Amino acid sequence: MNYLVDTHAHLDMQPLAGNLPEVLERARQADVAQVITIGIDEQSSRKAVDIAVRHPNVFSSVGVHPHDAANADQEVIDRLKALCEKNPDAVVAWGEVGLDYAKEYSPRKVQRHLFALQIVAACEMGLPLIIHARDANDDALDILSAELKPGCTGVFHCFSGDTAVAERVLDQGFHISVTGVVTFKNAEVTRQVVAYVPEGRLLVETDAPFLSPVPFRGKSNEPARVRLVAEEVARVRNISLEEAMQCTTRNAQDLFALPRL
Repeated sequence: MNYLVDTHAHLDMQPLAGNLPEVLERARQADVAQVITIGIDEQSSRKAVDIAVRHPNVFSSVGVHPHDAANADQEVIDRLKALCEKNPDAVVAWGEVGLDYAKEYSPRKVQRHLFALQIVAACEMGLPLIIHARDANDDALDILSAELKPGCTGVFHCFSGDTAVAERVLDQGFHISVTGVVTFKNAEVTRQVVAYVPEGRLLVETDAPFLSPVPFRGKSNEPARVRLVAEEVARVRNISLEEAMQCTTRNAQDLFALPRL
């Protein structure tokens, strides 16, 4: 299992979408064998599913990001559920969903309401959740505690909390995923989390085209660079790159029910 899974990329966004065959080939050459492309509203969810249907070893999620919460309702969620039912082999998660109090493009009350509705939908569909929580970890965890059904779990993507928050996330049964931020000079708290999280609960991602790791910081990101995230994870945890690849890939495949290659 000496390959990686990029558990969070936005392949429908530019510049990735305009150069997708080359992007996926560079990923393959970097030993990134599987990618999950993420929905953030109804339109992007449909694009993500289409990409997953057309490209082997690419999978998708559906969901409405908190930035767009004011533009979504139960009818949108119902259409996304129908999209999942129509494409069971392509859709492996519900997200990214959650709360964003940093930018607050949608009112907090609206964000919380839609988040709760989407937790219910994910549990109904039997899909793991991909959680976006920015300056909102406490509220996100409280809503999850209230709405999660037994057996429904997921991941806090692009984790930005400290080890105390990580402990609460892990207690909820969720995984923690890190991006290229872990390579940034000022990201010591994130590195502490990477060292803290149990081997079986850690994932890696790019969040491409955002958050390129060092030495590409500030440039457009792509799935191939998840290898640099894994290299930093290995350094922080004092393990080999092969061990980091094996454990994060196994975790991703278990959580998202991805095929073993």
